[in-house]
Amino acid sequence: MTIKILRLLDSLNRGGAEILELDICRNAASAGLDLTFAATGGGDLEADFAASGVDYVRLERKLPVDPFLIKQLRDLIKSRNINIVHANQPVEAIHGYLAASGTGAKCVMTLHNRLMDRRNRLAARLVIPRMDAVVSVSRSTQEWYAAEEGFVIDERFHILPNGVDIKRLAPAASEDTTRLRREFGINENAALLGMIGNFYLDGRKDQLTVCGALPAVFEQFPEAHFVFIGALHDGAEGYHERCVEYCRDNDIADRVHFVGKRGDIPDLLRELDLFVFSTVQEGMPIAAIEALMLGVPMIVSDILPMLEVGGADTAEGLCVEVFETGNADDLAEKVIALLRDPDKLTTLGEKARVQTTKYYGIEAHLATLKSLYENLAAGK
Repeated sequence: MTIKILRLLDSLNRGGAEILELDICRNAASAGLDLTFAATGGGDLEADFAASGVDYVRLERKLPVDPFLIKQLRDLIKSRNINIVHANQPVEAIHGYLAASGTGAKCVMTLHNRLMDRRNRLAARLVIPRMDAVVSVSRSTQEWYAAEEGFVIDERFHILPNGVDIKRLAPAASEDTTRLRREFGINENAALLGMIGNFYLDGRKDQLTVCGALPAVFEQFPEAHFVFIGALHDGAEGYHERCVEYCRDNDIADRVHFVGKRGDIPDLLRELDLFVFSTVQEGMPIAAIEALMLGVPMIVSDILPMLEVGGADTAEGLCVEVFETGNADDLAEKVIALLRDPDKLTTLGEKARVQTTKYYGIEAHLATLKSLYENLAAGK
C-alpha cells in the first residue's frame, strides 16, 4: 500500500522548520514517501519548494480559522487520496484536522518549540488532544509540554529529532570562502566568531549575552571579529538596538557586525572559527545542526535542547563546549580558553562533524518518519 502524505506549513520564509521541510521534500522520493506539500503563505523559499521534486500547492489563509482554506484542503485530501496530514503549527493543525474529518486521513502535528503566540497557544490546547500522533523535535520539548502545559504523554507522542541534508551543505564549485572577511575587512589570520539566530522581541536567542562577553574576548584577541547573522522579526527593533548600542558604548562596534538575513548560511558557516550559540529557548535548532555537521567548533548555552543537540545523550558524549546560560563572564572565559587552544578547537570540530552526521542526517529523520506514517496508516 502506498501511503500518501500531505504536509502543511504556514510560511515559507527562511527558518528552522522551513529548512527542515525543504530537506524532507527534496529527499521524499528516495525515502519512499509519496508527498504533497501545501503552503498557506509565501516567503523567501517558495521557489525552492516549487522546485523540490514533490507536488507543491500554494494556498492562502485569510482568517484565523478560514472555511475556504478548510474546503481547499479537504478537496486536496479527497482528490489525492491522502492518508496522513502533517502540520507544523497548531493553527495549521486545526485546518488540517477539520479538513480531514470524515475522510479517514490521520492527523499529525510537530511541536517545534515552546514559545508560541497567544493564538497558537490556544490552538494547541484545542488540537493536540485530537491528533492521531504528536511529534516533538527533542526530549526536553516533550517534557516541557507535559510539565508546563499539562499534556498527558501517551502512545500518541513521539520524539523525532530534526534532520539536515548534508548534500545541501556541500560547497559550490565557485564558492567564495572569504566573503565575510572581505565584506568587513577582516584579516585572514584573525579569529572570526559568529552566531546564527533571528532577533525576537522576547530576546529568546540571547544575543545580548554574547555582546556582554565580547569586550573581554577582544581584549585578549584584538584582531578577532564577531558576526550576528539573522533576520529582525517584527517588534524586535528595540532588542536589536540594545545589542548595537552595547557594542557602540563598549567601543567594539568596529569588530561586531550585524549581518541580517542571509541565504548563503552554509558558506558563511565554513568561514567561522567558532560558533557561539547563546539561547534561552530552543526546540532543535537547524542552524546548530548545520554548523556541527560542517565541523564548526561550537559553544552553547546549557539549556537541555542544546545539550541534546551537542550529544549529551549519545554514547560519544558532548561534542560542544558549554557555558552557563545568560552568564557573559562564563561565556567570555570559555571562548578565550578555546581560542587559546587551536588543537582543542580542531578536535571539537571533527568530533562534531562525525557525531552530528551520524545522528542528525536527513536519512535517519526520514526513516523514523516513514515508520511512524506506516504505523498510523496500519492503525497501530
